[in-house]
Amino acid sequence: MGFQLHIGVLAFPFGTHAPPLLALVRRLAASSPGTLFSFLNSAESNAALFNERTYDNIRAFDVWDGTPEGQIFTGTHFEAVGLFLKASPGNFDKVIEEAEHKTGLKICCLITDAFLWFACDMAEKRGLPWVPFWTAASCSLSSHLYTDQIVKAGTANQEQNLSFIPGLEMATLTDLPPEVFLDNSPSPLAITINKMVEKLPKSTAVVLNSFEEIDPIITEDLKTKFKNFLNVGPSILAPPPQATPHDETGCLSWLEDQTSPKSVVYISFGTVITPPENELAALADALEICRFPFLWSLKDYAVKSLPDGFLDRTKGFGKIVAWAPQQQVLAHRNVGVFVTHCGWNSILESISSCVPLICRPFFGDQKLNSRMVQDSWKIGVRVEGGVFTKNETVESLKKLMATEAGMKIRENVSLLREKATAAVKPEGSSTQNFKKLLEIIGAAESS
Repeated sequence: MGFQLHIGVLAFPFGTHAPPLLALVRRLAASSPGTLFSFLNSAESNAALFNERTYDNIRAFDVWDGTPEGQIFTGTHFEAVGLFLKASPGNFDKVIEEAEHKTGLKICCLITDAFLWFACDMAEKRGLPWVPFWTAASCSLSSHLYTDQIVKAGTANQEQNLSFIPGLEMATLTDLPPEVFLDNSPSPLAITINKMVEKLPKSTAVVLNSFEEIDPIITEDLKTKFKNFLNVGPSILAPPPQATPHDETGCLSWLEDQTSPKSVVYISFGTVITPPENELAALADALEICRFPFLWSLKDYAVKSLPDGFLDRTKGFGKIVAWAPQQQVLAHRNVGVFVTHCGWNSILESISSCVPLICRPFFGDQKLNSRMVQDSWKIGVRVEGGVFTKNETVESLKKLMATEAGMKIRENVSLLREKATAAVKPEGSSTQNFKKLLEIIGAAESS
């Protein structure tokens, strides 16, 4: 078919940034079949996202990830981010031309990961609307926007409450993403986020995969900061339905074999993080002591760090896999708690499935998320002291799985899920915001 509009989508191919952006684009593409979306992303990330899937009006284009030609990248996650940002925006400019040439249509709007602040200049130069997508929660976006006030507040008392930021009264300085504080040798990511904060107010709309009702005070405050502040999620509760991954490791059939509802502990720390060896051992010891059935998504190399004999001693009630279809696992009736790094996508999946959380944050927004989980939303607990120790982990597991306090936390998750579900209904706040986003994109034609 002939397309009327051509939207350029610029992804940040690290961690869990690109998948929620593609989920947003899938929703837009389903609602606007006459619009073509060119999804610009690294080859590695595109290969994982698109695999064998094809979409009628979404085309994947590979951009250079910054690795010198002929070399195989062997560095750290953060070095990869640095290389990619160094190659930008030239790598995107080149592929935008390629996408326009191949499709025969000029791009009329840029939807990008919010980290890609330079897209503001790209859009301005081309006279296009710029719609940045913030892939985390509104609380972390707020913390970045209030950087100046946070720095003025000083860092002498790390436990000082952030009472001067609307909606973040429960949080302290120690909860903030380290990128808020630009030190003498800031990381490429800290510089990127700082520049993003300068550019975001120039955007046509800032979009989040969240819902207004999770943080009404933050929502109202951020609406005063941008032309349009649009929470359009959670996308996993909104149509079109997400593609169901294959259960290659047999997690779902194993869960079916567990006899009691809400009896299983599910453990996963995302795609980037593996806890240090001493914490893996402490967590393993706690699981062995509690003897709750557990499903643990743990990379093969980390399994070698588990205590000697642990696999044999727990094979009757535990299963360890290198990868799990997390969304389907959390949605299973037999899962009772989620032990997590507290990334935003994981929190949303947990809320959508009514599963309380035990949080062990590692970097970025995870500490602040975990504070909100425990003290603001009251849908889980943080591990005491911020690291897994055997006794504290046993206590957290027992609290959530077998006490009145745990029941109350489970009720809170259920209430939050009701709000999330209401938000994506036809008259809900997220649905109305999504319609506004479609209007913004549709109006790009005449700009």
